[in-house]
Amino acid sequence: MIITMPDTDTRAIAAELVSIREWGAQVTTGRVLTLIVVADANDDIEGIIAATNDASREHPSRVLVMVSGDPTVKPSKVDAEIRIGGDAGASEIVLIRLTGEVADHVEAVVTPLLLPDTPIVAWWPGTAPVNPSADPIGRIAARRITDALYDPPEDSIYRRRNHYRPGDSDMAWSRITQWRGIVASTLDQPPHEGVLDAEVHGPADSPSVDLAAGWLADRFGVNIVRQSTGQDAVPVDDEGRECIAITRVVLFRSRSKITVEVRDAETLSVSVDGSHHGLVALGRRSRADCLAEELRHLDPDLAYARALRGLNRVRYVDAITD
Repeated sequence: MIITMPDTDTRAIAAELVSIREWGAQVTTGRVLTLIVVADANDDIEGIIAATNDASREHPSRVLVMVSGDPTVKPSKVDAEIRIGGDAGASEIVLIRLTGEVADHVEAVVTPLLLPDTPIVAWWPGTAPVNPSADPIGRIAARRITDALYDPPEDSIYRRRNHYRPGDSDMAWSRITQWRGIVASTLDQPPHEGVLDAEVHGPADSPSVDLAAGWLADRFGVNIVRQSTGQDAVPVDDEGRECIAITRVVLFRSRSKITVEVRDAETLSVSVDGSHHGLVALGRRSRADCLAEELRHLDPDLAYARALRGLNRVRYVDAITD
C-alpha cells in the first residue's frame, strides 16, 4: 500500500505513521533500526528503494528516503509517500522529496520521524559528504555507509581514508567480501610461507580494487602493486548484480607464487606456480546483498579501517599498452 501526501510537513507524516499502526495495518512491529537514505533527485530512487526492500527482510527497519531537489526553488515544498506491506518489504518506507530551502536542512525534516530507542544508520547511495561523520545526518548515525563506486569524485575512496571515523563503511568493501575469503583460503595451501610481495589487477576507476590492494598491504605488511587493466569498471550486470572488478591477484612467496584470476563472470581459477589448482564459484552480489551485510554489524568495521590504512602502501601502475 502507498499513501501519497503532497505538499505536507513532518508533523502530518508522523501523525499518519501513528494512525497506520492504530488501525492495524500490517506493519512490522519488530523494527530493529532506522535507516536514513540520503539521495539526490537524479539518483535511481526506485532502484535504491528496491535494495532497501530486499535488505529489510533480514533487517526490518523504518526507512526514511530523503530525496533533495533544487534548493533554489521557491517556495520550499515537502512531498511524501508512505509505503507499507508488499510495497515496503519487511519495513515501512517513507519517501520524502524536498525542494527549495528545506532541501538544505534534511536533518531537521528527518529528526521527528526517527524510531525511538533504535540504532540509526545513514546510507549515501550516490554522492556522499567529504566527511560523513561531520555531516548533520552522519552525526546522529551509529553507522555511516557510503558507496565510492557511485560517488562522482575520482578520489572518493581516498576521501574515505582521510576522514575515516569509527562507524564509517563503504559498499565497495562489502562487494569483495567473498573474494577476500577465497584469497585468504589460498594461503592454507602448502608450502606455508609468508607473502613477500603481491599484485592486484583491475580497472583504474574501481574503488573495490583499491580496497583489495589496501587490505593485502595491511595484512601482509608489504607494498602492493595495483595494476590498472585499462578498462572501465562495470557497476552492475544485466540483472542488477554488482560485478567483481578484480581481475587477478598474484601473491609472491619465497619459493612459490599463487595466482587467483577471474575465469568468467562467476568463476575464479586458483593456480600455484602456474599449475592449475582448481576453480571456485563466486556469486555476484546485488546492492541489497551488500546493504544487508553492512546492516549486520553496527559496531566499527576494523578490517575496513585497516584496508583504508593500507592504501598508503599501494603503488599504482598504468595499463601496459602496445
